[in-house]
Amino acid sequence: MAFGFGKPTEEYKLVVLVRNDVKMGKGKIAAQVAHAAVDCALQAEKKDRKAFDAWYNSGQAKVVLKVDSLEELKRYMAEARSVGLRTSMITDAGRTQIEPGTITCMGIGPAPVSELDKVTGELKML
Repeated sequence: MAFGFGKPTEEYKLVVLVRNDVKMGKGKIAAQVAHAAVDCALQAEKKDRKAFDAWYNSGQAKVVLKVDSLEELKRYMAEARSVGLRTSMITDAGRTQIEPGTITCMGIGPAPVSELDKVTGELKML
């Protein structure tokens, strides 16, 4: 990663994929997305400080996209990991709207936008 004038030359973002087949209210979705974003950020802060700093110092961009099933979510997880991207699968405790142990979403990154778009670029916003 190249830096110039204290800023990364490439934009960074964090992507969260949310299962569209799990019926959750807007607040529940927001909480699950927050879990994924926080977990990804903390992992990056510990294990890839350069990526964390580049993402954090450029505004902490986050994009929320939808997938249609658990199988699709797992396929994206495998693809992301195969190209070296950090992932965080979120499993719900089941205290409110859904059954305990339900996988609701997955975070990817933070990483360069170009790397993330190769994996998730064709997905639609939630």
